[in-house]
Formats: sequence, structure tokens, C-alpha cells
Amino acid sequence: MTTLDAHLEADRRPGAAEVGALVRAVAAAGVKIADELARAVLIGQLGTTGETNVQGEQVKKLDVWANDVMVAALEATGRACSLVSEEMEEIRHNAAQCADGGYIVCFDPVDGSSNLDVNGIVGTIFSVLKRAGGDGHPQSDVLQPGRTQVAAGYIMYGPSSLLIMTTGAGVHGFTLDRAKGAWVRTHADLRMPARGRTYSINDGNFARWPDSVRDFVEHARQIDPASGRPYTARYAGSLVMDVHRILLEGGIFLYPEDAAGRGKQTTGKLRLMYEASPMGWVIEQAGGAASTGRARILDLVPTSPHQRVPLLIGSREDVQRAEEFYAGKPA
Repeated sequence: MTTLDAHLEADRRPGAAEVGALVRAVAAAGVKIADELARAVLIGQLGTTGETNVQGEQVKKLDVWANDVMVAALEATGRACSLVSEEMEEIRHNAAQCADGGYIVCFDPVDGSSNLDVNGIVGTIFSVLKRAGGDGHPQSDVLQPGRTQVAAGYIMYGPSSLLIMTTGAGVHGFTLDRAKGAWVRTHADLRMPARGRTYSINDGNFARWPDSVRDFVEHARQIDPASGRPYTARYAGSLVMDVHRILLEGGIFLYPEDAAGRGKQTTGKLRLMYEASPMGWVIEQAGGAASTGRARILDLVPTSPHQRVPLLIGSREDVQRAEEFYAGKPA
């Protein structure tokens, strides 16, 4: 069976070796994070630090620890020119690692960390960009649209640890073989259904949704065997878990913005650079789509490293159908 190392070494495109080194660093950090998650309750790693992050959210102990692990692994490659993380307010820039262009890595070290204290599934999301080489200011290099990514993916920590990644030549999955200490390719050239029968959304936010989202969800719930409805509802509270299910089985995940006057997050909640863009590129590479409801996620030019956006992601036909409701033109 093909290992992650062999898979990356087979890529002979320009820059593949450097990108491969960064992906290996993420994978190595993922092994450490998986081990720490397995014993977190035994060593007092659960719970919060008492601090809040740049997003105004309670910081979990494992968020901080995992962030440090990711930073150390990436900087050890000598290629991590700038790092952007949910757990770091400022861009971490290392001018010494910017030679020959250098790379930017954006990541969420522990996605779904609200699940930690109940032993739920969490993940790590990452995005790799080549340094733009503009005016020399780190933020100018970092703020690139998702379509310029050179690698992206996620690690899901569940019954097994699974790395899903793309470097622009399809989507592949690697399962951690702990006995051999290697990531082994178990999912080659993943392709998702053009349409599914599952929708995933936090129903507790119903009162905050725009009318277009309410109408689409009601549409998905209606009984219509000819069109495959009703859809089944599934929601885990972890972007990695919810999108992974849809990658394999089809369907749509929605985290819409709050409607004006109904909530505070009228620009959306999920972070563009280290949540929506990397997950969007993975899904697009597998034949799906990722949208704000009005625009393709990968075409958005970030305005800040921690910019929030709405996200509709999944099977191409399901996302297109949701966009019709956003446009007020459901057939």
C-alpha cells in the first residue's frame, strides 16, 4: 500500500518537494495531536485556559498545545515564511524562511474543540500558499484567494486518524497505521456524488437564519420521493467531521450568516483562510462546490487573516440548489 511519503515523492511538478515537506510536517504534528487527544483526560489537558482568542472564543488547553506543535513542525521545514492560525492574533513571520519564495501555511489546530470535553470527533485543517512576493509585507503575501492554494486538507481524529489532502491533482486519504508509524493511502482519487441525501446545519440557529436558508432547509425536509427528499439531517459540530461525511456520501453542509437584525454574525462565522478555503478546495477537487450562497469561496480575496464568511459546501447540485434559494429563484 502507498504511504504518504511515497505519494508525495511521486509528484514531480515544480515546487512539489517543498510543498511535500510542509504536508509531511502537518502529518507529523497530527500524529502527536492524535496521541495527546487519546490521553488528554488522563493528563489534565481538557478544559479551558481561562483566556479568549482573537475570535472572542474560550481557548481550550489543547488548542494552545496543538498550535505550538503545528508551529514547531512547520518551522522545522525551513519553508514556513508566514503562519496564520486561529490561535494566533498576528501573522507569525519568519524572514529567514522566505528564501526562494517561501510558503504561507494557514491552519486551525483543533477544529471542533467544543467536542473535546465530551470525547467527540475533532480535526486539524490546513492550507498552503506560495508567497506572493509583493511589497514584502507579510499580510500582502498572506491575503490570497483560495484558488491560489498549492496544498490543503484536514486530519480527522476519530476511531482512526485520517488525513485527507490535495495538492491540485485530486483528493487522497491516508489512514495512520500506528503499528508502522506511517500514513497509508486508503482512499485514492476520491470523487463525491453530484447530489446527496444529507444536509448538515446547526438547527439551533434557526431563528437567526436568513429567510433563504430557512426556505432551503424546509425544502430539504419535504417529502418528495421523485427528487430524493426528504434529506437526512446530520450535524456533529465539527466542520471536519461534517464535511468528511459529505465528501464520502454527498449532500450539503451549511453555516450561513445571521440575517440582519437576527444576530451578530452577519458576515458569517467560519474563517475564510483556514476553514472555508482549504475545505472548499478539497471539495472542489473531488467534484463538489463551495460557496457563500452568492459567490465561489475560492474566488474571495481575504481582507484580513481572520476574516469570517458564510459557507455552503458539498455536492455540486445541492450547493447550486441552495444558491437558487439565495437568489430568490427556487424552481
